[in-house]
Amino acid sequence: MASQHQNGGRSPELRHDPVTNRWVIFSPARAKRPTDFKSKNPQNPNPNNNSLCPFCIGNEHECAPEIFRVPPDLNDPNWKLRVIENLYPALSRNLECPCEEKQGMEFPGRVIGGFGFHDVVIENPVHSVQLSDMEPREIGEVFLAHKKRIQQIMSVQSIKYVQVFKNHGASAGASMSHSHSQILALPVIPSSVSARLEGMKEYFEKTGKCSLCEVRAKELVIDESSHFISIVPFAATFPFEIWIIPRVHSSHFHELDFEKMVDLGGLLKLMLRKISLQLNNPPFNFMIQTSPVQIKESESCYTHWFLQIVPQLSGVGGFEIGTGCYINPVLPEDAAKVMREVNLPMQD
Repeated sequence: MASQHQNGGRSPELRHDPVTNRWVIFSPARAKRPTDFKSKNPQNPNPNNNSLCPFCIGNEHECAPEIFRVPPDLNDPNWKLRVIENLYPALSRNLECPCEEKQGMEFPGRVIGGFGFHDVVIENPVHSVQLSDMEPREIGEVFLAHKKRIQQIMSVQSIKYVQVFKNHGASAGASMSHSHSQILALPVIPSSVSARLEGMKEYFEKTGKCSLCEVRAKELVIDESSHFISIVPFAATFPFEIWIIPRVHSSHFHELDFEKMVDLGGLLKLMLRKISLQLNNPPFNFMIQTSPVQIKESESCYTHWFLQIVPQLSGVGGFEIGTGCYINPVLPEDAAKVMREVNLPMQD
């Protein structure tokens, strides 16, 4: 726990997380109490505006090409979810010689073609239904679609990393209010992923143990399910950040079977409902933090995937941009306690 000033206030402290491999400053004196961080921009339930939304059932012709749907029958208009190409992709799937690297013409640096895949998973055909409204089995089917698409993309040799993410709310980066997630496959391994792997490796070399298999501190745990545990990480970068971690060591999200996906769906639903109730339905992002497509057998001992949820409650300033070091005004053990106080049942 944080040390105390003589006047009863809590002293700031710095924590280093072996998973993210970064330092975070905790400055609880900047906040009166954890619940002061309720969102000032709550997300209103989506209006039923399906006549204008290309993601709604019946408007499929307004979308980019479909990759697959569930159920797979194209003649059945009553689909449950669809995976489509992003109409405005960050990377192009149509480039030739995607791995060809060259030097920058006028500046030092390396350049490769912007090859990759950028897809959208439309999670439900009904405009007003959000992910947290869906049953655990339905959320499990969304995860199954992520897995299927990742496995399809993995056959492309030049792809090095696949990021699954969801933006909920305009200030969290969502341009469409209809519930959806995205898949972005890259020809490089992002630096934050490399830093995470390096942090996990360093911890393993010091202790002989996986850093995420070791996460069991009672004051950081929010809830547990049969196959997963939800925590506020020891050095949470953001206020009320939550990680959902597989109990059994696993390097890749796509190794998950459907039973565990349903279990993950139930715990994710519970976390999203708790965030909504305690923090005034804030915008949020979630990211599946998995391992690069190809890892060495020796790396599998310490690489462990997890799902990261970040409620959008505070902005990023010059200090964070300049240093890569974040200031979090809510201690993780306080945030976990606030989340544990919400008494909601876990749905099967």
